[in-house]
Amino acid sequence: MEFDNNVLYLSSFFAVTMGIVVLFIGRRLNQSIGFLKEFSIPEPVSGGILVSTLLALVYAVTSVEVTFDLMARDVLLVYFFTTIGINASLKDLLKGGKPLIILLVVTIAFMVMQNIVGISVASAFGLEPVFGMLSGSISLIGGHGTAIAWAPKVADEFGLESAMEIGIASATFGLILASLMGGPIAKFLIKKHSLVASVEENPEKEKAEQPVEKLTSFDFLDAVLAIHVCIVFGVLLNEAISQTGLQLPLFVSCLFAGIVITNLIPDSYPRITGTKWPTRTAAVDLIADIALGTFLAMSLMSMQLWTLIDLAGPIFAILAMQLLLAVVINIFVVFPAMGKTYDAAVVCAGFGGISLGSTPTAMANMSAVSHKYGYSAQAFIVVPLVCAFFIDLANALIIPYFLRMM
Repeated sequence: MEFDNNVLYLSSFFAVTMGIVVLFIGRRLNQSIGFLKEFSIPEPVSGGILVSTLLALVYAVTSVEVTFDLMARDVLLVYFFTTIGINASLKDLLKGGKPLIILLVVTIAFMVMQNIVGISVASAFGLEPVFGMLSGSISLIGGHGTAIAWAPKVADEFGLESAMEIGIASATFGLILASLMGGPIAKFLIKKHSLVASVEENPEKEKAEQPVEKLTSFDFLDAVLAIHVCIVFGVLLNEAISQTGLQLPLFVSCLFAGIVITNLIPDSYPRITGTKWPTRTAAVDLIADIALGTFLAMSLMSMQLWTLIDLAGPIFAILAMQLLLAVVINIFVVFPAMGKTYDAAVVCAGFGGISLGSTPTAMANMSAVSHKYGYSAQAFIVVPLVCAFFIDLANALIIPYFLRMM
């Protein structure tokens, strides 16, 4: 901890510690404030925005700027995206079938349109096109994690110092809009077309009733070892790609390494741990939750909100157009493409969460609709597959393409 020229610098140890504290602050806020729970606002978002607001007030009153060493945060980012790769099974394509392919194609096309809209509105305000990218698929369909992951690269390459704050602000307001949009769209479609849910068992309820196996220290270390193996290959892959002149963030190459290793290693392949490759295990999920939660908390608490005052108008203008685009695509493209059935209406609730928010928002939207009108097995298979894995993979290819075009 150092203080010099009105700047309080906190080392990596204090930054991680503060990030954990912010997580618990967010948890208590979500437990106490109804609308945070209603809109499915993640705990690190609630706590991080509160702390960053308080730090902005400190800066406004005292001119003291608090900065953090975020090296550990970047490591957590690599951990999280590596777990996504480890949990990715190409066999899941067969589970979703044709509806999965349709929704995936529509979503990828929507991501391209989202970037075009963001760039167009930003250009209309006389801003750099990359500003629109930060309020496009980077922050909206990508969410806080993707926004925070790409912001440093955007800041370095394009000289946009407030890239982090723009991306996080867009992701935050997008999350709120996504929470407000999904349910009403599904209700409108269900009422207009007199749709009724089919009567079938809820597999999630049956899964919840099954006994939970105890997580051991060896399970945890087995998952850590698998993640580290993927990161080693990811680093080598990243260096090989950089030799071709293409620069990708390390977390992208580690994501690809996790996908390749997971889908190439047979179940019978001998490992020193004596266990199968830990794809979709409780230990990997636990590490993913810890890494993502702490990563988001550290990133949000370190925002310099005072740098956004002059950019509020363009950000809200872009988000208004993005909301309009999402509603139109949802009603006039997603719903017909998915068959105009009750399942399609629930998928639209989920797409509302995907388009401007996050996977938890999509699931929360669909759960709310299902509790009121009935369960949709198809929606709860197709939407998580699209937004939990394929979106990140597609975005990892779309974002570099658009950035190279600028």
